[in-house]
Amino acid sequence: MGKGKCDKEFVRSPTTGPSIGSAGLEPPINSQFVAAVEAIYQSAAAPRQWPCTLNKIADCFGDVGAVLLYKRDNGSFGTIVSPGLEDAQRAYEREWWKHDIRTFRGYERGYIQAMDAGTDRHVVSPEEIETHPIYTQFLIPHGLGWFAAINISPDPHISVLISVQRKFAKPAFSDDELALLTRLGRHAENALRLGIRLLDTELANLGLADALARIGTGVFVLDEQRRVMFSNAAAEKCLSTGLQIVDGRFTASLRPDQDALLDAIAAALRASAADLVKPPRPIQIQRLERELPLTAYVVPVRSSFNSATTGFLTRARAIVLVFDAVPDEPPDPALVRDLLGLTLGEARVAALVGSGQAPRKAAEKLGITEGTARTVLKRVFAKVGVSRQSELASLLTRLVLR
Repeated sequence: MGKGKCDKEFVRSPTTGPSIGSAGLEPPINSQFVAAVEAIYQSAAAPRQWPCTLNKIADCFGDVGAVLLYKRDNGSFGTIVSPGLEDAQRAYEREWWKHDIRTFRGYERGYIQAMDAGTDRHVVSPEEIETHPIYTQFLIPHGLGWFAAINISPDPHISVLISVQRKFAKPAFSDDELALLTRLGRHAENALRLGIRLLDTELANLGLADALARIGTGVFVLDEQRRVMFSNAAAEKCLSTGLQIVDGRFTASLRPDQDALLDAIAAALRASAADLVKPPRPIQIQRLERELPLTAYVVPVRSSFNSATTGFLTRARAIVLVFDAVPDEPPDPALVRDLLGLTLGEARVAALVGSGQAPRKAAEKLGITEGTARTVLKRVFAKVGVSRQSELASLLTRLVLR
């Protein structure tokens, strides 16, 4: 879906800054980085623009293009590619996915669990890069070389991989570039918390308001005065339990949560280049009656989005996404990652094992070996300072379920 030429006036790039990949610096606030992040959030409510957004992500590295692959719990896949990779992607989907040792090794050796972003050197040897058909017969004939990929989780039931593809003969991806991709991936994850549900075919031909009304994520659209311009049915269920509208303005019910939520909304309304450096973090909202908290993410709506939009979003300045924890289900792995300082793969194992599943069952669900799950679990224990599954469960209850 969404294939075609990119609009060169898609986003504006207002600032410049340090060079990409500078060691020891925060992610660079330069034109490519700002354009990529703006495009990512623009695609949150306009999923058809993802092919061009993937181009903007690849531009941060001076590369050919990028691929977004998403997999649902039911085993179905969806793929979006930037225009420059369409021919290669068609060939890959016809035949070459069966020979891609990079993907197989990533799961087989547990790299998907060990790190957020990875590249060829993490999964294959130099000799294999020189001789394996995936390189010699597929990548090189298409003018392609190294890849860098980031694993993200916009939804507990949907996993997403974003892969940047490098031109043949360019140098390998550096650790600094992988760190940059990790930052971009977190922004993409946050935007996809809304947009991943709008990628479904049955929603594609609906108006945006109708589509938002049908998704299970709570959506509040705010103007520059924090007034609610739109809310869907899932969002309205959260009102009077932990969120409220006072004098037309959106806020939390309890004072500590109010401060955190209003600070995040204020940053989104500013939406300066500096505010784009660090992806929004989850905000837990305590309920007035129920034990399980709400989790909110605040997505900025940039002026470049508004200029290309009609309808109620033309005056929008921020979107608040609200997720309601489900009793007796494992916690959201992205939330576990952010709260405990884990990689996403580690958080997926921790969420399942910490909710009472045996490592063997968790391994089956994640498509990894039991040995890999146990190895990952040992790393989780070491990082969070526990030594037993019961202690991990207790920690998750305190931090995630409260």
